[in-house]
Amino acid sequence: MLSRTQLRQFLAVVDTGSFTRAANALNVAQPTLSGGIAELERQLGTRLFLRQRRRVGLTQAGNALLPLARAIEAGFHQAEVQVGHLPVPVRPIRLGVLESAPSSWLEATVARYAGPEPLDLTEGGERELHSALANGSLDLALTLVGGTRRNDGEVLIEEDYCLALPASHPLAEASAISAADVAGETMIARRSCEVLGETSRFFTERGVRPRFSLRSANDDRVMAMVRAGLGVTVAPRSLGGPGIAMVPITEFGLRRRLGLALGADWTSQFGADHALIDAFRETTPDASICRQSQR
Repeated sequence: MLSRTQLRQFLAVVDTGSFTRAANALNVAQPTLSGGIAELERQLGTRLFLRQRRRVGLTQAGNALLPLARAIEAGFHQAEVQVGHLPVPVRPIRLGVLESAPSSWLEATVARYAGPEPLDLTEGGERELHSALANGSLDLALTLVGGTRRNDGEVLIEEDYCLALPASHPLAEASAISAADVAGETMIARRSCEVLGETSRFFTERGVRPRFSLRSANDDRVMAMVRAGLGVTVAPRSLGGPGIAMVPITEFGLRRRLGLALGADWTSQFGADHALIDAFRETTPDASICRQSQR
């Protein structure tokens, strides 16, 4: 198969009229150039040059090849100019986000992030996200990490679970709420809650079986309905916001650690101190904010 190098060597000899000058023009040794021309002639099965004492001329085959070689070289040059300098697309960062992570935190992080890579977001539960990290389909995940769980990662926030109440609720100013206080309340079930089973057992074991007005996996909708007075719910403190009081539950005691888990190739591909990680750190919500300041 003919190569571009062979055709360029052929054209250099034609344009300079000499093997010596052609080798100098291409910055190669003359034996290398002569060997390339010999191989080209072998592949074509014919001689291309008439080697005379003071000049090099073209054979009939050489004259036939000349316009073809110039056209091919021009095509290569056009490809280099038009395509070779186009920017290389940057691979997006595949970011997994725990379904129950605060949307306000994610919004602030994305708004602050100024890295070169675009972001592709995937929502999921804790097991889904860590499985995706393990099989390489995610690069980074905001999920549950640390503690007694099997997942390792950088803990950015540790928080308790509270009873989320409308700010106007009579119990909104309480320092803590017992299970008995919830007995007469209408509840909203957060289907995305990672401690949904433990929460249900906690109230059932204490004889509390409230009526449910809504069951939803959409935490933003759940918290909006709490604010509107449709019911109360158990939620991590960081999901609180304006118009909502987050009151600790006596004897409940469950907490969660939310942070960043890295895929196996994260550091080699993006570096340990990437702009996206910095953005998450800089926008981490303050879980110690008291419920009064959240209203």
